[in-house]
Amino acid sequence: MALRWQPYWTFYPSLEPGPHSSPARQYTPRGYSFKVCHPEHIVQLHRYNISCDSFLLICENILFQASAKHFIAYCSERTKAQDTSGNYRYIMATSKDCFQTILTMHKEALLGHRKQKSEDTSTLLGGQLPNKVVRDNNYIPLMTTGPDVSEKQMQENPQSFQHAILTALPEDGHQLKPVIVVGPAGVGRTTALEKLIVDWATGKHLQHFSCVFHFTFRDLNAHKGVLSLQALLLQCYSHLSPESLALILQNPKSLLFLFDGLDQYQHSLDPPTSLTICSDPHQPASVSMLVASLVHGPLLKGAAILLTSRPTAASLESLDGYCVELLGFLKPQRKAYCDRFFSDPIVASQAFENIERTMGFYDFCTSPRFCWTTCSIYKSLMEAGESLPETLTQVFVYITVHLIRALSLDTTNARDLVTTLGRMASHCCLGPDSNCSKEEMASTGVQQFLTTPTSLKDFLHVDGDLESDYCIFSFHTQKIQEFFLAASFYLDESEAVSVEEMLENHEGCVEFLDLYLAGLSEPSQRKPLESELGEFNTDHIMDFSSWFKSTSRKALESYHTDRHLHYFHLLHQRQNEKLVKEIITPSARGISYGVLGVHDCVSLSYIVTCLGEWDQLNLYSSKDLTEEKANLLVPAIRLSHKIILVQSSLSAGALAHLASALSQGRTTELDMSYNPMGDTGFKVLCTGLGDCNIQTLKLPVCGLTEACCGDLVAVLTSEKSHLRVLELRGNMFHDQGIRKLSHALGSPHCKLQELQLPRCELTGGSMEALSTALCVGQSELRILNLAQNCLTDQGVDWLAKALQYPCCQLQSLILFDNELTAACCAGVAEALQSEGCRLTELDLSVNALGQEGALQLCKALNKPGHPLEKLRLVRCELTPLVFKELGVLLSSGTSGLRTLSVGLNKIGDEGAKHLWVALGDKRCSLEHLDVEMIQLTDACVGDLSVAVRASGSLKSLVLKNNHLTDTSVPALVKVMQDSRTMQEMNLQYNDFSEDMFEMMDQCAKIKY
Repeated sequence: MALRWQPYWTFYPSLEPGPHSSPARQYTPRGYSFKVCHPEHIVQLHRYNISCDSFLLICENILFQASAKHFIAYCSERTKAQDTSGNYRYIMATSKDCFQTILTMHKEALLGHRKQKSEDTSTLLGGQLPNKVVRDNNYIPLMTTGPDVSEKQMQENPQSFQHAILTALPEDGHQLKPVIVVGPAGVGRTTALEKLIVDWATGKHLQHFSCVFHFTFRDLNAHKGVLSLQALLLQCYSHLSPESLALILQNPKSLLFLFDGLDQYQHSLDPPTSLTICSDPHQPASVSMLVASLVHGPLLKGAAILLTSRPTAASLESLDGYCVELLGFLKPQRKAYCDRFFSDPIVASQAFENIERTMGFYDFCTSPRFCWTTCSIYKSLMEAGESLPETLTQVFVYITVHLIRALSLDTTNARDLVTTLGRMASHCCLGPDSNCSKEEMASTGVQQFLTTPTSLKDFLHVDGDLESDYCIFSFHTQKIQEFFLAASFYLDESEAVSVEEMLENHEGCVEFLDLYLAGLSEPSQRKPLESELGEFNTDHIMDFSSWFKSTSRKALESYHTDRHLHYFHLLHQRQNEKLVKEIITPSARGISYGVLGVHDCVSLSYIVTCLGEWDQLNLYSSKDLTEEKANLLVPAIRLSHKIILVQSSLSAGALAHLASALSQGRTTELDMSYNPMGDTGFKVLCTGLGDCNIQTLKLPVCGLTEACCGDLVAVLTSEKSHLRVLELRGNMFHDQGIRKLSHALGSPHCKLQELQLPRCELTGGSMEALSTALCVGQSELRILNLAQNCLTDQGVDWLAKALQYPCCQLQSLILFDNELTAACCAGVAEALQSEGCRLTELDLSVNALGQEGALQLCKALNKPGHPLEKLRLVRCELTPLVFKELGVLLSSGTSGLRTLSVGLNKIGDEGAKHLWVALGDKRCSLEHLDVEMIQLTDACVGDLSVAVRASGSLKSLVLKNNHLTDTSVPALVKVMQDSRTMQEMNLQYNDFSEDMFEMMDQCAKIKY
């Protein structure tokens, strides 16, 4: 009997199936009949499902399907054939087993296609084929980052591509939006997808997807007309039959569609409208509509979608998805790549270290393709015993020399080739598509030198069939394109275009052109290229040198950080120490370089190293100073006398590099104000503070607590410590922390002279320990600021006792806003009258001293020869009587006061009159008087003017926030114009109209 079998799946004995390279389908046509009495044709027989609806049979390399009824008849026929060969094998299986068999065959088909040994078309500039990288087990995991991830977080916690995709496509299926993998050219997008497919097919990852389909947008562009999704899949995956595909598509949530190269897609990915939407896999539509319907959900709703693209693709704007940014190779991956590329570990280490030093700071160094190019040329150089490059320019010089030598051209033809490639590079830079058509390519004359497909592809990227009129040519990378443009400028014998004109012509479409021009202007860097092409045009070299000196000096005189850094890059590329010293002047060294990239750090360190020292390294507001950047800045840090890291954020690794550089450097001042390092970060920093030249250390509001005081004490008491000034404002040390610091102040090794402790949560309970430290005779402390701590009268009493001891060196005491009352003034007055007191500055502002307390202080200051020069009693509830006594004190002839601040005390014109009288006295030596907001009116201006004219010492007068009006302005301007001693009068926030501004502008000494 004859049995009718429906073709289900095709197998090939000599070539494993694959979606792209399979031969024509070898299905037996529907209706094909054969006698079952030929058992040698039968390989396997599968029962299809439990209800025995149908069966699978593999016969002559074709998978067939038959109904249960026919199967029974078939078995009967087999018995009649009296077969005794044993070639029949029955495998009882459920429908699930059958479905798994189909999926297993699909995986084997995908793997089989990727294992095929195709011609290796890898080129020096084009890189290796993705499937070859994966097949040869040379794949290094690529690193990724997600949205809203800072550079510091990216450096500290990078994610591998596989991990990112597993996160984006979880097993619970909650990720309903498409996953968009974005990365620049050469970063390894296609290779990463190849690895993803192989890992799925071999059962390593993404096993919650039953089936994976892979497309390239370039291939999809070739599909014209309309067809259904089912037909598209059958075309691309010829090992599937309609029946097997229908079974696969029954569960869309188990499917993963991969689309590679969105930037090459010629159609829109906008969401389909209700008129064009496609939701049925059997519904014919254009390929663009099928893809859009798949990506946006109506078609096979629930299927997972993953797309890759360069960041420049216009269609990205229409996509709402989960974005994964592909970073490529970070430093650990580059190390792993070199170790795998070079068989000798020593050679691998040498190559890696040179790559990192020479190019590791460029963004494009994360590109696996560029790593392949660099390692390939390094291998060639090392095998030839030649030295390795020191700049990016030299790398491309050696690449160009390598490519030219492979062509065996003479010097003339080689020179003409590079010049021609330069013209083509200019066309690609200025053109809208960065490429050349076949007709444009012919007009350049490049093909007269690159006569074979191999040589052509070595220099250029060829998109399409070389025999086709639609073939497109472009450079492998923008970097080599701009290098040929720069080299051709120096090779051009004409004087038609100056360097300035060329740069202007290509402005906005080049990135490395002036960098290459800078590198090639140096004889040592261009020498290998001149040996192949002949000498460069001397006039063009001189033209560039002249342009470079003039533009760099102008840029470095400005305060534009980006312009500074750009010329630092160019100077670093030139590697000319003499030129750096000639161009960099002191005026170029003061601005802030707070936002630095990796390349900036390398260039800045190079500049500082060439100069030998740097006055001030200003890194203000460096929010992402990573370990890598800090390590690159170490040479600059070591040679800088002052380092500013205010409002910056440093990782623990960055702090370690900073500490190391400080311990070996010249830095005498370090300002890390508002740096959230905390106790942990400070502990790291302390490893370098104990043995360095730091004299001034500023750490206000750094999140420090009493837990770090042990580390701080160790620094202060180190025999090698040079610390003189310590600013700790706004850190929560509490009393226990200050008690620890007090012990350090009593150490003979502690050289601290100034201690700033405002807002450190201190109370009077810690003042006894501090007072004891000040009196022991070892302390060199001269300035102590305890502002805005709740010391109360009790705490100040302890300090007052210390001031009376001759061993106490304190000269400046700031007790601003310490919740003091008149009760503390007796002790302070006694200290001021003592023989041992050395105070020259006392600030008791914002305390409720009142009339009683202030009068005690005035009486104490009447002592002849008292050293106090600065007294601040702002907002201390003073009265007119206190002002009267202050006036008496100032005109007594015994007071040495030079600065008096008594603002924010409501005494009015009558109270202030005592000060005006004192100012007019020849015995008054006051130089700075601050009477802000004491309710002065125009009525006081007459006496004030007389006092200013009579004073022979007053230099500045602060009259801010009073009630002076336009009436007072002429007199105040006149007195300031006439005075020879007055330098400034501050009239801000009074009741002046704008009509008076012009008059006040006539006197530069008035501030309003």
